[in-house]
Amino acid sequence: MLSDIEIAQSAQMLPIKEVAASIGITEDDLELYGKYKAKLSEDYIKKISKNKDGKLILVTAINPTPAGEGKTTVTVGLGQAFAKIGKKAVIALREPSLGPCFGIKGGAAGGGYSQVVPMDELNLHFTGDFHAITSANNLLAAMLDNHMQQGNALRIDPKRIIHKRCLDMNDRVLRNIIVGMGKRADGVVREDGFVITVATEIMAILCLAEDIEDLRKRLSEIIVAYNVDNEPVTAADLNCVGAMTALLKDAIKPNLVQTLEHTPAIVHGGPFANIAHGCNSVRATKTALKLADYAITEAGFGADLGAEKFFDIKCRKAGIAPDAVVIVATVRALKYNGGATKDELSKEDLHALAKGILNLEKHIENVQQYGVPIVVAVNRFVSDTDKELSFIENFCHDMGCEFSLANVWEKGGEGGIALAEKLVSVIETKPSKFKPLYKDDLPLAEKIKTVAKKIYGAKDVSYTKEAEKALAKIEELGYGKLPVCIAKNQYSLSDDPTLLGRPTGFTVNVREVYVSAGAGFVVAITGTIMTMPGLPKKPAAERIDVTEDGVITGLF
Repeated sequence: MLSDIEIAQSAQMLPIKEVAASIGITEDDLELYGKYKAKLSEDYIKKISKNKDGKLILVTAINPTPAGEGKTTVTVGLGQAFAKIGKKAVIALREPSLGPCFGIKGGAAGGGYSQVVPMDELNLHFTGDFHAITSANNLLAAMLDNHMQQGNALRIDPKRIIHKRCLDMNDRVLRNIIVGMGKRADGVVREDGFVITVATEIMAILCLAEDIEDLRKRLSEIIVAYNVDNEPVTAADLNCVGAMTALLKDAIKPNLVQTLEHTPAIVHGGPFANIAHGCNSVRATKTALKLADYAITEAGFGADLGAEKFFDIKCRKAGIAPDAVVIVATVRALKYNGGATKDELSKEDLHALAKGILNLEKHIENVQQYGVPIVVAVNRFVSDTDKELSFIENFCHDMGCEFSLANVWEKGGEGGIALAEKLVSVIETKPSKFKPLYKDDLPLAEKIKTVAKKIYGAKDVSYTKEAEKALAKIEELGYGKLPVCIAKNQYSLSDDPTLLGRPTGFTVNVREVYVSAGAGFVVAITGTIMTMPGLPKKPAAERIDVTEDGVITGLF
């Protein structure tokens, strides 16, 4: 059996000019990055802004498990399937982060015969967007420390600096560092740290900005520190917003690539879903809507993280609404949630399935709260039995949502035709009545409690003293009407990753709160979530290499 990278590298890609032409984009509208990648020009994005929007489909999933769910694979396969049934479709995805590629999670290009290509380039440097974001973030950090060194006219309190440097790599030793060591000319000594690039506010800003002027405005509003009077100091105060915008002027343009079956895919931006808001850029999604009858996008991790943030942050900010939601699940993952061990997942086990399906039940209930019609897609494995599949199908019907099998890993678009046809039917017969979970004027603590109780199923929310003080300060500064972005582990509905299935009676513990004023949301960090991940004992980097011919091996 071929690996994902072997399938991708043996694919016959079309020149990106031909893929673009299939949806009416001319070569003059593209900024080429080699033969198979391109950015869409600003002029073209403006030109299509008056086009009628297509239908928006969000693909989300149950909580991820070691058994795998294949959310991105289904997203890609679904786009290919729409083409198979004669529908004009464009996929909108996040860009992968380098850190997980060399760590344990892997990339974000799909799998099997439902992949975005060129897969190896996509998962590595791609068009340089993440490098631009890293540079802009670290320029801001350098300007801040230089200001401190050059007399500190803004009276920045070195103990109240909140902006951190970043790196697009899992590197735990950089979480907490000391900077400014050495001679007097080497800077002010203070504690600092790094976050991974996808956890930065600049990544979130790039993904929420409507255009370059909106980007500039959002960058100017980033709070980098507080002064000795406890007043916020912003990027605008450091006079570096123009330079940051210059670094990001190309990164804000969406990237166009293709699937294995030449379906157009816009891949742009990539904030982590457990740390940040987990969605590809607003520009990518809106462009896909202007180009196609059906725009298919995904949200990160399970629906408790990715979908909630897609609905309550991205849709709220961008003024968009999904017409249907696909919740991806597998028999294996549901049995794992029901207590089956990894080596038992290939055996029929209706008892474990009945316990584990409660996780799917909660995700269905969560999406139903937003008023959007649902199709549950079971990503099929060879070991799935007819009894297990029938059990899930009957359960979904009892929950009032549609059900479809998907076999897109093995069969590509052909394996997603039933799902695509089901979605067309649902969209035509069940109009979406989308509404966010909470209103803007609800106090921040109530917003956090609403998500914790209604989405996670928590009994209550607790705060550290530092988090309580931060919440009060954020409200005092006038940011109380912003949505909340809760940083939580992805493996459980709770903030404890060991509580699988559908836990109840737990309290969500918020240990840190801060405002991402430029992005336009308030971040609440729960449990032991890390904004700079570490590498596992056996990193994927150990098996990655390059042949004498320049072919990358071992990536996936």
